[in-house]
Amino acid sequence: MSTILDNPAVLASGYHRLPEGHIANVVTCLEMTAKPRSRQVPPVDGTYLTRLGAGDTQRFRDLFATIGRDIMWFSRLIMAEDKLAAIIGDGQVECLALVKNGIDIGLLELDFRGTDVCELSFFGLVPGAIGLGVGRYLMNEALERAWAKPISRMWVHTCTLDHPAALSFYQRSGFRPYAMMVEVHPDPRLTGHMPVDASPQVPLLTP
Repeated sequence: MSTILDNPAVLASGYHRLPEGHIANVVTCLEMTAKPRSRQVPPVDGTYLTRLGAGDTQRFRDLFATIGRDIMWFSRLIMAEDKLAAIIGDGQVECLALVKNGIDIGLLELDFRGTDVCELSFFGLVPGAIGLGVGRYLMNEALERAWAKPISRMWVHTCTLDHPAALSFYQRSGFRPYAMMVEVHPDPRLTGHMPVDASPQVPLLTP
């Protein structure tokens, strides 16, 4: 299956001016080729995982937007409804919400549509859930579910717009960096897909 990381263009050394209305981030790709030693932690009281399907697109978007507001998650916010429903409703995609006391606080998506591989497509917590210990529990679930399948590789990518602890967390979880890329895209705050005050750490350059 093709991914956004297939055959990227190679940048020459030096500075590169961005198109007007665009932003850029540095992407780190990480992988593991065997299940790492488990770092078990008990689930936080009142939490459980529930699977989201094709009929849960609004619930997905709400959770996705809450998690991603200040880390520039926007890819699923600009996605057409039918395409989003097809992805999270696909039998080879496990899309799960982490729920605490009836409120969605985390998102985990595992994509098995590639041959012999699992992509950790999305992994995140709402801001108020960070630091409660649920991140390690959610990662353990991701690793257990992924390596229960007949795969030989699991991969994920993170970027400089992500939470500052994301890269080290993935490495502590057993992922190994193998490539770096630069991603350029329209600023979703200018296209109306995110609030103009989202991700304040990223300068908003109005045309």
